[in-house]
Amino acid sequence: MGTITTKDGAQIFFKDWGSGQPIVFSHGWPLTADDWDAQMMFFGARGYRVIAHDRRGHGRSSQTWEGNEMDTYADDLAALVQALDLRDAVHIGHSTGGGEVTRYLARHGTSRAAKAVLIGAVPPLMLRTDANPEGTPLETFDGFRASLLADRSEMFRQVPEPFYGANRPDSHVSQGLKDKWWLQGMMGGVKAHYDCIKAFSETDFTADLKTIDIPVLVLHGDDDQIVPIAASALKTIDLLLQGTLKVYPGLPHGMATTHADVINADILAFLRGEPLTETELPAGDRQRLSEPV
Repeated sequence: MGTITTKDGAQIFFKDWGSGQPIVFSHGWPLTADDWDAQMMFFGARGYRVIAHDRRGHGRSSQTWEGNEMDTYADDLAALVQALDLRDAVHIGHSTGGGEVTRYLARHGTSRAAKAVLIGAVPPLMLRTDANPEGTPLETFDGFRASLLADRSEMFRQVPEPFYGANRPDSHVSQGLKDKWWLQGMMGGVKAHYDCIKAFSETDFTADLKTIDIPVLVLHGDDDQIVPIAASALKTIDLLLQGTLKVYPGLPHGMATTHADVINADILAFLRGEPLTETELPAGDRQRLSEPV
């Protein structure tokens, strides 16, 4: 574990375990590198070097007033890659982290990257607009901001319910997992968390996705209550040059934790160049999922 210092003086905390081909993990809002526990243990035990950082304003990294937006997040990730001299890296991003990975690959190029995986990721655009009618209304994100300022701790107790699908009748999500989500959130700073809502909801990644020239695996649950699939994965796959989409029936936004065995196995197959299971949907295939959830 260590830190790097960015060009504006922010300290970015990271974990760097194992050896082999590097896998770099970018977490979702408002979490930390610890959200990748299940993946870092799995891939580290299989001969990969696993690296995860706390985004600025989150977890153990500096709580900066400025820079809580996607360009700076991407620049921070680039600084980490440069500092560790990573090459042939695989970048895996969940939710907001999927936006960070997308902007990083578009902004800094793919010369040091081999593949990418986007899990429940926010691209191309979460916000509802005339051009993106499947998106989420601005009023919803305004509500997030109001709740955050009114009682951040209570908000962070409520969000894990839809995040992990714990509000579904057949859910077996533990209280411990929900507590872990709350704890990670409360480690960060309210200013960064507030700003990041705009970053993940209003950043348009359409142009970024079109420039990525490495293989990208897009994984999404069709019961994702945080980043609905109709405005995200189903559009992302049509913008990628080398994209493969896999949709998981009934799985939630936090499926990389609740169903780590399933997600990890599919990522490993992708990294090894092996075929995925029968629910794989190559670019352009809309047989099962043509309507918003």
